[in-house]
Amino acid sequence: MNVSEIIALLPYQKPFLFVDGIDTISDEGVTGHYNFKKDETFYEGHFKNNPITPGVILTECMAQIGLVCLGIYLLKDELKGQNPQIALTSNQIDFYLPVLPEEKVTVVSEKEVFRFNKLKCKVKLLNEKEELVARGIISGMLKA
Repeated sequence: MNVSEIIALLPYQKPFLFVDGIDTISDEGVTGHYNFKKDETFYEGHFKNNPITPGVILTECMAQIGLVCLGIYLLKDELKGQNPQIALTSNQIDFYLPVLPEEKVTVVSEKEVFRFNKLKCKVKLLNEKEELVARGIISGMLKA
């Protein structure tokens, strides 16, 4: 399964798609990226005259790349071109730096456990300077 096929199987679309590309992917993890555009709707109100990417959006970006893209890759033989059903079951994320409009971020995810279609990953989010923006654990259930 190639990168464009994985992205096409994501159950998201604009304006709620936070995956521009996948740089590497294997049975053990995934690295991907997203560039936050200055016209994203959430910047209008977060915060007045000082737009910063909300933590919930950063978490979503980490989940889409670090959990869902990896899950699709791991289920590639079962999916047969069908979109997976996905449920986020838990996350614990610590934030260290803000992400501003027009900033590119990279998500690095390492699989901890994939059993009975439950995937648990250790994820981190880096900015363009490769500084740690956020890190934590994200878990979800995936079904073909």
